[in-house]
Amino acid sequence: MNNHSKVIDIKTLKVSCTDCSLSELCLPRGLNEGELEKLDNRVLRKKPIQPGDQLFGNGLPGKSLYAVRSGAFKTYELSTNGDEQILGFHLPGELIGFDALADNYHHCTATALVTSSACEIPLEQIQSLCNQLPGLQHQMMRIIGKEVNVDHEMLVLLGKKSAEERLATFFLNLSRRYQDRKLSPYEFNLPMSRMEIANYLGLTIETVSRIFTRFQKQKLIDVNRRLVHLKNIDELRSLVMEDEINRSDVS
Repeated sequence: MNNHSKVIDIKTLKVSCTDCSLSELCLPRGLNEGELEKLDNRVLRKKPIQPGDQLFGNGLPGKSLYAVRSGAFKTYELSTNGDEQILGFHLPGELIGFDALADNYHHCTATALVTSSACEIPLEQIQSLCNQLPGLQHQMMRIIGKEVNVDHEMLVLLGKKSAEERLATFFLNLSRRYQDRKLSPYEFNLPMSRMEIANYLGLTIETVSRIFTRFQKQKLIDVNRRLVHLKNIDELRSLVMEDEINRSDVS
């Protein structure tokens, strides 16, 4: 075990896992007290990770899944010429590291966007526990299925949606995820930069900045540095639906 991780005392982890507001989003969902104790005994907690530091790296052995406890991470790949392609942004309660399930090696890199922390669950322990705990196995399947849906939605987002719809969808997605965490769906801090948003959405930074400005003039959003206030979330939803209807009419 390296000096960045330690096994957490069961009593300490009971507070952070059993009573955690993220438990319904993470692996403990649906587990009874006895099952949760078995999971608790196998979880490691990593020390805080500073912005820009790696949680795991492309090409390195993948021996664990990671549950984001606080902060936010981005996952990305590097092209042959060294350009970064962002694959996703990950908030508290979400699991990352699934890319290593196929061959036990990571095929992307995860770095902290802000000061962050994560729980580490060794894959061999998960495999063993899934055989013992049907509830955990069900939750794992649910999370993996959700990952597949996210990938599908991203393909649709990049393949068929306009620049305005991409950014509106991005805001609505963040709104829903923050609401799932019992936080405000209307006002939240963006842990990522506009450049990173543009990269993720397949747009230029100039295009993203123009749409930010346009949305503010239309009173759809208000922005103060990285603090975003969704002033008219219904209109953002209508914008997304209107683009879908227009494309359907053309086809």
